[in-house]
Amino acid sequence: MGSRTPLRLPVIDFSKPNLKPGSPEWDSVKSQVRKALEEFGCFEALFDKVPVELRKSIFGALEALFDLPLQTKLRNLSKKPFHGYVGQYPQVPLYESMGIDDANIIEKVESMTNNLWPEGKESFSKTIVSFSEQVSELDQTIRRMILESFNLEKDMDEHMNSTNYLLRVMKYKGPQTPETKLGLNAHTDKNIVTILYQNQVDGLEVQTKNGEWIQLKPSPDSFIAMIGDSLYAWTNGRLYSPYHRVMMTGNEARYSAGLFSIPKAGYIIKAPEELVDEEHPLLFKPFDHVEFLGFYYTEAGQRAQSALKTYCGV
Repeated sequence: MGSRTPLRLPVIDFSKPNLKPGSPEWDSVKSQVRKALEEFGCFEALFDKVPVELRKSIFGALEALFDLPLQTKLRNLSKKPFHGYVGQYPQVPLYESMGIDDANIIEKVESMTNNLWPEGKESFSKTIVSFSEQVSELDQTIRRMILESFNLEKDMDEHMNSTNYLLRVMKYKGPQTPETKLGLNAHTDKNIVTILYQNQVDGLEVQTKNGEWIQLKPSPDSFIAMIGDSLYAWTNGRLYSPYHRVMMTGNEARYSAGLFSIPKAGYIIKAPEELVDEEHPLLFKPFDHVEFLGFYYTEAGQRAQSALKTYCGV
């Protein structure tokens, strides 16, 4: 039997010097983005706008954050599910995470920082905001390309203004064993676009449409861009929202930072009429993302094979 080449995600280069709307480079990258998101729902993005020093200091900031005493971390509360401190779950004992709302707005980040470090920690706030600002450029480029590829420029301003940024930072303890242990259960993201950056401890796996799991091994210079259920619904199923999970081995801790573009409360997600036709009948009724998130964390939402279909499927 011939050995099979393991599947790899498409790698798309956003570091080209002439990557401006309307340029041949832009159109080439745009078609790669559309194809990758239709086929895999995610891709590896080469993006050089985040300086090497900042990429190093984000992991220093995460180590300092997760080294805080549990009682201190628990002060990071949020009314929105999964936006505050998450940890101490018996089913995923290796995992803990923290949400930083409006992570690109210095006043909001300083307020959260001062809550955790009353004596102040300016370096932490600056690192989080700089990282979020730079990575949000990649998020906006990807979303512009998606809308252009569907000829939906008329919806651009509304779409780009409909979201806030959440930086979700995560730590997965090494299981201290060569056996593979669950770091985080398989799930789809519920937002618009997620952009993940990790230290060089692998563990992220993505499921293809035919059910195969791909182990991702991004380079230190690349980010994983992935679409969530809200964009899947908005594009009326034209793009794919992939299941993904984290599987851990060995002794080292895995740190990752995910910038999530999230629909604002009260904003209704509704597929544009241009994306609904005989070939593509409407899949989902219009919905509010925050209300959908509330349903997802109920027992019925957690039990559902697809929380989105159960919540607002046509």
